[in-house]
Amino acid sequence: MRVDPIACRAHGLCADLLPELITLDEWGYPIVASKPVPAGALADGKRAVAACPTLALRLVPRV
Repeated sequence: MRVDPIACRAHGLCADLLPELITLDEWGYPIVASKPVPAGALADGKRAVAACPTLALRLVPRV
């Protein structure tokens, strides 16, 4: 999972929907964990991506 810091406007919806992988910094911008999204949280990850009002969040394939 990656966040585009330029597109992000710190709405915080992603952290509400996926708190186990996304926290917010002191200004409300997301800090995404560097680990892959676990299979059990993939549906929540997709919801977080879809809920982003600025389309700044995306899922990336595992390498």
